[in-house]
Amino acid sequence: MEKLVYRAIPGPKSAEFIAKSRQCEPPCSADQTPIVWDHGQGVWVWDVDGNPYIDFTSGVLVSNLGHNHPGLVGAIQKQAPRMMNCYSFPTPERVSAAYRLAQKLPGNLDQVFMLSTGADATEAALRIARRYSGKQEILAFYGGFHGRTYGAMGVAGSMNTRRNFGVPVPGGIMAPYAYCYRCFYGKKYPDCDMFCLKALDRVVESSSSGDMGAVIVEPYQGTAGFVFPPEGWFKGLETWARQRNLLLIVDEVQASFGRTGKMFAVEWEDVHPQLLCLGKGMGCGIPASAVCGESGVLKCMKPGELSSTWGGNPLASAAVLAVLDAMEKEKLPENSRVMGEYLKARFLEMKARYPFIGDVRGKGLVIGIEFVDPADQYTPSQEITRKVVMGCAEHGVLLGKLGLYGNVIRIAPPLIINQAELDAALAVFDGVFKSLAN
Repeated sequence: MEKLVYRAIPGPKSAEFIAKSRQCEPPCSADQTPIVWDHGQGVWVWDVDGNPYIDFTSGVLVSNLGHNHPGLVGAIQKQAPRMMNCYSFPTPERVSAAYRLAQKLPGNLDQVFMLSTGADATEAALRIARRYSGKQEILAFYGGFHGRTYGAMGVAGSMNTRRNFGVPVPGGIMAPYAYCYRCFYGKKYPDCDMFCLKALDRVVESSSSGDMGAVIVEPYQGTAGFVFPPEGWFKGLETWARQRNLLLIVDEVQASFGRTGKMFAVEWEDVHPQLLCLGKGMGCGIPASAVCGESGVLKCMKPGELSSTWGGNPLASAAVLAVLDAMEKEKLPENSRVMGEYLKARFLEMKARYPFIGDVRGKGLVIGIEFVDPADQYTPSQEITRKVVMGCAEHGVLLGKLGLYGNVIRIAPPLIINQAELDAALAVFDGVFKSLAN
């Protein structure tokens, strides 16, 4: 294992590339730690100055197998000389990937339409839901994120996604998500008896024209700060939707492929959506996504009404097959669950010692740590969050920050990580937290 030592950030080579990037690329990408990645292996990445880091981002929850997994690299190398694009002509790779994936899907989901990006998948799901139901309105949630395309923007629950882009596609109706640490209604769980779930009828009655056909929801809200609803909320939402004859669309673009400790996050509460959106870890670095559904729902789309230039291309399909192989052979969802329980417990111990840690939440290897002003333990602190991200990077652990208030760090290492690697990273966290406390 590489040694984690202090390094000045950015190094000279990183600084040179960053300066060049500012000349030739627009400043619209997400703000990142100022280093330039060079290569990766397993849970490690190296910058262009030769410094190693433990990657606690997984490239925004993409590299579930780690970087340059030999099975994935081998599958790509084998497929690339044979064929890389075929538009919508079926290939053995695409059919095999769709079939294998369909065999693993929960509930009554039995068909897979392969695409390239997470936004592709949510856009397709929204179109299918409106066609199938014959209705235009879709219930979504404050804090939700479903992509940056225009249709997805219409069900975005954050103004950061919508601001200054004009009027989104109409029909999105917003309800409060179960963000218990910062409850929209000012209540406390469990005394609230899940008031936010019971209040959905009031939201619909006050906002809907009576033309609602579906609900779209994330099992946990990623961009909002890894916000996990309390146990039972997700199943309760499914029951609420079925009682009102609403299609349930679950956006698992980042939550699937073992990230939460199960292959699909809906399995934790035995939730059965009619449409399921997948992406990110589906290709582990090769763009691959899918909208999966019940055949009785998907048949509402006529031939040619959904298509994708790159969706299910042979290279992506070969990658998906390799990912499925690794998930099974290496039992990665199980490793995610076990390592995640260990990691969360250690962070909860730190929370008891450091008053600027307001909340620790998560499941599997997706954990959010929310930082606050230690004086009141509730006011969001972007400054502490920034110092944690930079301090950890300077000592060899890469993080991302997110959240509705920019005060949450994202803990999401590759699912292959072991306890020794976690302990090395945890020592860095503890050292940075200790320096901030002093």
